[in-house]
Amino acid sequence: MNEITHMTEWPGKAYPLGATWDGAGVNFSLFSENATGVELCLFDGQDGNHEVARIRMAHHTDQVWHTYLPTVRPGQLYGYRVYGPYEPKSGHRFNPAKLLLDPYAKAISGTICWSDALFGYTPGHKEADLSKDDGDSAPNIPRCVVVDPAFTWGDDVSPGTPWHKTLIYELHVKGFTKQHPGVPKELQGTYAGLTCHAVIDYLHSLKITAVELMPVHHFVDEKDLIGRGLSNYWGYNSIGFFAPAARYSGSGIMGEQVNEFKTMVKTFHREGIEVILDVVYNHTAEGNHLGPTLSFRGIDNANYYHLASDNKRYYVDYTGCGNMPNMIHPRVLQLIMDSLRYWVLEMHVDGFRFDMASALARELHEVDRLGAFFDIIHQDPVLSQVKLIAEPWDLGPGGYQVGNFPILWTEWNGKYRDTVRQFWHGDKGVAGNLAYRLTGSSDLYEHGGRRPYASINFITAHDGFCLHDLVSYNEKHNEANGEGNKDGTDYNLSWNCGIEGPTDNQEVAKLRERQKRNFIATLILSQGVPMLLAGDEIGRTQKGNNNAYCQDNEISWIDWDLDKPRQELLEFTRLLTQLRHQHPVMRRRHFFQGRKITGSEVKDLTWFRPDGKEMTDEDWNNPSTHSLALCLAGYAIEEVDERGKQIVDDTLLILMNVHHESISFVLPAHNPKIQWKTLIDTREATGKRSIQLMKGGELYSLEARSLVLLQLVEERRSSPLA
Repeated sequence: MNEITHMTEWPGKAYPLGATWDGAGVNFSLFSENATGVELCLFDGQDGNHEVARIRMAHHTDQVWHTYLPTVRPGQLYGYRVYGPYEPKSGHRFNPAKLLLDPYAKAISGTICWSDALFGYTPGHKEADLSKDDGDSAPNIPRCVVVDPAFTWGDDVSPGTPWHKTLIYELHVKGFTKQHPGVPKELQGTYAGLTCHAVIDYLHSLKITAVELMPVHHFVDEKDLIGRGLSNYWGYNSIGFFAPAARYSGSGIMGEQVNEFKTMVKTFHREGIEVILDVVYNHTAEGNHLGPTLSFRGIDNANYYHLASDNKRYYVDYTGCGNMPNMIHPRVLQLIMDSLRYWVLEMHVDGFRFDMASALARELHEVDRLGAFFDIIHQDPVLSQVKLIAEPWDLGPGGYQVGNFPILWTEWNGKYRDTVRQFWHGDKGVAGNLAYRLTGSSDLYEHGGRRPYASINFITAHDGFCLHDLVSYNEKHNEANGEGNKDGTDYNLSWNCGIEGPTDNQEVAKLRERQKRNFIATLILSQGVPMLLAGDEIGRTQKGNNNAYCQDNEISWIDWDLDKPRQELLEFTRLLTQLRHQHPVMRRRHFFQGRKITGSEVKDLTWFRPDGKEMTDEDWNNPSTHSLALCLAGYAIEEVDERGKQIVDDTLLILMNVHHESISFVLPAHNPKIQWKTLIDTREATGKRSIQLMKGGELYSLEARSLVLLQLVEERRSSPLA
């Protein structure tokens, strides 16, 4: 359409980027170094389909195009058209026929309607992306929304839970609430649904201190998924790094998702629960050179993306998703940092989990431990104070970086996951590695000056088998994804306990339940920060699908109709999290030293064999070692609390038997005055066992494939094991 000349337009400013409402009008600014022209397109607020104005942005400062419109108000829908060369081999893919999303849009309304018009080239053309398509994409692409940032936060403040007291619960906004009986029908699947009393009470019952939300940045459902009748349920396909996903809005009002998200955060904070976002900055939804032109590609492809050095037509891709951001460009770094700060300062979130964080460290091709991204975060007065979690791997060379991230960062500890799975799977030669994992993985984190809480411990996460399936399937069953069961990992370290999938065999079912309890107990009792996958505590299943990224249905949604075994598993998990909450010896801030405590003949940590003697090097190196005990001296924590008071706790003993036969453990402290109290026994459905007290030196019969937690009944700091 023709430019509307009668709309009042002022020069505006280059900063801040994006659409900014100042109470009197809106400033629009967009970075593009290589563009030759930029048009701002405004649409009506009824259905967003009618373009009411197109304004050529004549003002250009420091590679930023900008204008100020004093008559525009919050709720205005907009997008950009950017002019410049279409030269893919030189890295340029400008095409003004394509309406583009603002990288700084605070809200995005609508979803993509897939069409050939969304591509900058003509799909099916013999020259592929070297051709150019002039079809208008406006009818097929969402609109950006100008938002009013005003919100009544009141006295909202982050709970500020210390890392060593943190218990993370990974959940999906929709999947958690979609079938929850305590969430009103109209709020199921929404941000507001998470604020319902039933949800909050449930999280409190598990002693959850932080929810880690799977991606809530505005994301795109891939064309091929839509063609198969599926969608991108997980959300790891971002296109709006400032915009909360509108699909989780309960009101359906354009732009209202921002306030709904803020209300959710405010509610969680009031209840003492932190909000951590799973963020995806390692790639965008525009894919590879054959992907659509939605935003960055059409604004300044050569600067926003990491292009191949020998042919800029193609993208460097260590994520498997087609592209990577150009992390050595200052404007790309600014975009990510501005986004992170926005979510902390304006949306009040408490931290981030960075998907494929190794990709963000790649300044060229090598993973750079001291990359610019980390340097900037470390010196940032805002971001250096929130929780930072790395998924420390990508698909590129040297991409597995567990243990190599710098201070201030915690990591999803994949080695913890694999070792614990191997141990309860019955693999040989795992005991020595398990010892490190149970005690905070000092082999990974201590040398870099980090603490046990640098290790985010997990058995399962959204990606891979959930807990029930981990003990019910030897093989993945991803047929519903429509990819011939070729997607998803084949490295599951799972065991079906003798029968693949559902079974009426009561012995197999009983063993599976005990294995679930073993995994949960190991997770909660380990030093470090436990992360529990939502639904594992009630035995949810994905029917063997270990890559349910496209299953927005009952395969992924949590089923809250609990039978007796699922209810018992929930009671078991609650008992464990309550014990962790009560016992600081389970969540130490410093690594064990394995030495005798001053004034005592007892070590802060001691490993025992079933015969009651300490483990030797020969025992650790024996591949057949399948049973061991770990004693945590509660009087030897040698730490102080926030007020400087010495922390003292009970002494706890963990017995573990992965053998297929029962074993008798000689309880330590061969002193008839010493008694051990059973707190947890995984042979019992809820963990509680009738036998309460046993004397030191007595034999504890530990069932095959089971774990027991005992507490020493003795005056603290008395060196009772001497």
